[in-house]
Amino acid sequence: MFRFLATIFLLIKKRDSFLWITPLPPRALHGVILDLGASFIKLAQVLATRSDFFDESYLEPLRTLHDDIPPMDHEAFSRVFERSFGESDPFLEFASKPLASASIGQVHRARLKSGEEVAVKLLREGIGARVQADICIITFFNLLFRPLFSPYTKHSVESVLLEFSSMILKEVNLAQERYHLELFWEVYRESGVLFPLPFADYCTSEALVMSFHEGVRFDDKEGLLTLGVDFGSLMEKLVEFYVEQMLVTGLFHADPHPGNLLVDASGNLIFLDFGMVKKISTPTRIAIIELVKAAHERDFEHYILACKKLGIIAQEAPSGEMEEFASRMFAIFDNTSLDSASMQKLAFEVLESMRDMPFKLPQEAIYILRVSAIIEGLGTRYIENFNGIKDILPILQKNLSRALGMREGLLEGIWSEAKSLPMSLKHLKNILAKADEGELRVRIAQGDAEALAWRLRGYIRGVLPGILSLLGAFFLLGAGFREEAFWLFGAGIVWLFYKV
Repeated sequence: MFRFLATIFLLIKKRDSFLWITPLPPRALHGVILDLGASFIKLAQVLATRSDFFDESYLEPLRTLHDDIPPMDHEAFSRVFERSFGESDPFLEFASKPLASASIGQVHRARLKSGEEVAVKLLREGIGARVQADICIITFFNLLFRPLFSPYTKHSVESVLLEFSSMILKEVNLAQERYHLELFWEVYRESGVLFPLPFADYCTSEALVMSFHEGVRFDDKEGLLTLGVDFGSLMEKLVEFYVEQMLVTGLFHADPHPGNLLVDASGNLIFLDFGMVKKISTPTRIAIIELVKAAHERDFEHYILACKKLGIIAQEAPSGEMEEFASRMFAIFDNTSLDSASMQKLAFEVLESMRDMPFKLPQEAIYILRVSAIIEGLGTRYIENFNGIKDILPILQKNLSRALGMREGLLEGIWSEAKSLPMSLKHLKNILAKADEGELRVRIAQGDAEALAWRLRGYIRGVLPGILSLLGAFFLLGAGFREEAFWLFGAGIVWLFYKV
């Protein structure tokens, strides 16, 4: 465990060694993660989204990391089954061999006494306590290594660990996954996308009983060809559904890897595994909308401002350099003569040149980027020269009006704005009154406050030696060391002159 965490630390710090400890090679790291089990597999899957932390030699094995492991032994399975269903066994048939077995749980095919065919997900015995212990250990090592990280990287690492801890604790409670399923059925009933329907009467915190769906995995190209599915329309349906989730409702499925995406014989898209569901806050959703709008219009000034609102770029980052960086990246994505591999190579070269810039990544953005990367990977599998920016951006732009809550008709939009005008005027009047009375308060966004605090600390660190020199000079003067006091006072004045 220590070698795993030390390796992550060294890779993030771009160091070859620390106290004679060297990072594990990519394949060895992959094996260690599998040996460590559920928590570390999930953590590695989160880390696999971070190209700013790791180079491609490590990202490739992290992206391909699967948590398929042997199922529970018969005794452990029997205990979990007995606790979940007891004497009121609702099943007419229950396949003892699981359809899938992962580090958190396993899924069995079964049939209820009422006749419905179902999938039953069972948690591994003791997984909750194991995960809690792993989180404590990871948190301890983060505190140990924390002073060695830069302020920018420190925030990014903590956001990853906080998000990971929150996510995995929800995954080891199947009552939470059942709630997510019910919520998706309520919010996306008219979406045309299918989800398993939970049978609430038979569900517990350790067992989830839901409708069974058959289909072809999204990455099974031969299987989809057999179904006669049009890849272009399928990708558009997937992208539009994620636009709906991230921009319109803010509720999204955060783990759309190919094993969780099926296509049935009618061409319907089926989502499975709702352990990782995220709710995007309204400020973040608005910042994403601003980001999309600025990207579509190639307005790099507002694009960088939106990135700062999202927390992807630190507030103190120089806007001019960041705008130049965005311009270079979009010039690559706009080049229709480049294939996907060439685009990626050029983009990574530009990213490498910006490695020392203060990029950060807030918790909410981690899974948005992960989803985007997975969708782009699926797109490149089926559509020649598919590119996330070039091909997805028009779909995002098309949905901006819905995301902003605008009406379809112009007259409806005007009438809606007219109805809200009296309230807007009242708010404006209150603001002017408070300003006139000297009671107007201005709140600073968290990112701006952090940037201000960081600049203030930097300023204090800069002038502190000069101030200490002046104080030391007065102390020496009082002690009778006039000449030494003169030189120390002069050194302090010169230091402050250049720093201030």
